[in-house]
Amino acid sequence: MLFAGKGGVGTTTVAAATATLAAQRGNRTLVMSADPAGGLAAVLDHPLDTAPIEIETGLFAQHVDTQRAFEDRWWTIRAALGRLWEATGADPIEPGELTVLPGAGEVLALVYLLDQLRSGDYDVVVVDAGPIARLLRLLTLPETLLWYLRRVVPIDGRLAHLLRGSPWRLGRPTWPDSVAGPLAGATARLQQIMDEVRDVLSDPARSSVRLVLTPETVVVSRTRAAVGALALHGFGVDAMVANRVHTAAGGDAWRAGWAAAHRDQLAAVELSFAPIPVLRAAYRAGEPVGLEELAAFAAGTYSALDPVAVLGGGRAGIGPLRVERAGNGFSISIALPFVERSEITLARVGADELMVSVGSQRRMLTLPSALRRCDVTGAVLRDDRLVVSFVPDPDLWVRT
Repeated sequence: MLFAGKGGVGTTTVAAATATLAAQRGNRTLVMSADPAGGLAAVLDHPLDTAPIEIETGLFAQHVDTQRAFEDRWWTIRAALGRLWEATGADPIEPGELTVLPGAGEVLALVYLLDQLRSGDYDVVVVDAGPIARLLRLLTLPETLLWYLRRVVPIDGRLAHLLRGSPWRLGRPTWPDSVAGPLAGATARLQQIMDEVRDVLSDPARSSVRLVLTPETVVVSRTRAAVGALALHGFGVDAMVANRVHTAAGGDAWRAGWAAAHRDQLAAVELSFAPIPVLRAAYRAGEPVGLEELAAFAAGTYSALDPVAVLGGGRAGIGPLRVERAGNGFSISIALPFVERSEITLARVGADELMVSVGSQRRMLTLPSALRRCDVTGAVLRDDRLVVSFVPDPDLWVRT
């Protein structure tokens, strides 16, 4: 389960509370922070390390320190890169220089997550992903990186051949086998890891996303946009958690005013997000810090619901792209809830790909072979789905 929300809405608290309740109900649970600025240790009131620590029976926690994680793996990486530096005459790179590369932190966080999932030590892994923008980077990185690897670096045995047999602009006529082999192997291994991560994260039976919000206009608007962005990349949301909800208890005018505002806001939220369930966490007199407070917080939020079950339906199961016959041609459709027509941009990239952009979010869709021999004739946004129409190109379509 991956938790995210607009900054300041209590994402870390909700993730830690969910993990605490899951463990108390008999699940071996790991809660891990993938947010560099996360405060998971403070919320749990327990020091954490980069390795999982059992802080209560069945409840483990860890903080992913990307710098330390990279340094732990550095000697393995350096052995392969050493041959590259020797072959090209380049100066060796220090580990700190590589961790500043864009996406390096997300790659390491995903590798850590995959390690824990593969271990079989846990029934549930809860990820505090932090702000929504970071969650989107985590979820979309495997597909994006795979696209670049396949586009820029051929993996299917051709990489080693190209490295061995092509002129090299740095002055050496060819790459020696001692360099070409390890580089090709490392690239193929990275592709395999990203493939596996993507398969896990995109499977609604194995993974789910929960968004945390507060009943405020700006936060709700950002959350709607997040649901649309997640859908663009094929990820659904199985539940919302409305945090810091004021109730009318207490009777004073100030509290009654906030309670009325939150009641109206949440009614609109539940209507617009339906059938995604919206769970409510009441505003508490003090911060829920420590396992006892977190357990009480989660019990009030989930009540009789199973915190580790898939809670939502409908939009929660966005599902894969749909390709269907449509008259004399075909159509391809993708769910895009809470997206306006004016936000969408489409572009055909060569014969193989269709680029779909929603605001600042962009996804490259690899088209099935049949659609590569078709022309795009139009697109329409209907019932929260973008439907793109194709007709066969007579010059490319083979008739039998």
